[in-house]
Amino acid sequence: MMSPRHPQRAFLAVGSTDMRKSINGLSVLVEQAMGHDPFTGNLFVFCNRRRNMIKILYWDENGFALWHKRLEKHRFYWPTTCDRSKELVVLRRSPRCRCLRNLFQSH
Repeated sequence: MMSPRHPQRAFLAVGSTDMRKSINGLSVLVEQAMGHDPFTGNLFVFCNRRRNMIKILYWDENGFALWHKRLEKHRFYWPTTCDRSKELVVLRRSPRCRCLRNLFQSH
């Protein structure tokens, strides 16, 4: 399984994101809308309007990686209001980012 090596932080793009965007479009959102550097290795998490799909963008040593998940029956819990992004603390010893599970539990 592919997973981020050692992300220090995770940032949620609050509200909805156009899921037609891929790596280039999402990295521009990270820089311009969220005000962060996409090359840091941090996780940048995006959700669609229906809250049944997420994408996680991160820099992985020599290129971007994009992880995509779509729920068939449930919805993700997702913040709708904040300034530009919401930061989550990622545990350094969690290679598969288990700390994100609580946020992404569907209902």
